[in-house]
Amino acid sequence: MQLDALRLIEHVHGHLGWLSSAILLHPAIVLRSRRRNAGLAVGLATGFVTVAASMGAWLYVAYRERLKQGIFQHAPSIGLLFERKEHLAFGAVVLAWAGAAAYFAAPRASGAIRERLRTIAFRAFAAAAALSILVSVLGTIVAVYRGF
Repeated sequence: MQLDALRLIEHVHGHLGWLSSAILLHPAIVLRSRRRNAGLAVGLATGFVTVAASMGAWLYVAYRERLKQGIFQHAPSIGLLFERKEHLAFGAVVLAWAGAAAYFAAPRASGAIRERLRTIAFRAFAAAAALSILVSVLGTIVAVYRGF
């Protein structure tokens, strides 16, 4: 793929990652109240973080071919930050999907289980938001050091 296209996708991925971090906070805030409907917030947040992660996974092949070796040779700590970023991003996506599953399963459950599922959804989105913010910070550090 041409370098200009990779740069564009890299920038969109980074901006979408930061936007996902902010958007993941919304369901966590809304789910604090047991009575509020959070379906749209849950769906959008899960979708945004999934798209951002999918773009990152797609970019990984080009990163591995063009950048990874040079980064590890000249700044191994930056390379390790990137590797940790990937793992934390995966965790954020999994937590967002777990939160969405718990939220959308809650209406079909009975009283105590319904409340427990809403609590799980809240905690999953709060943790996903925290991980996503950390991932965005680490990604920015790596991008400042070297990008496409």
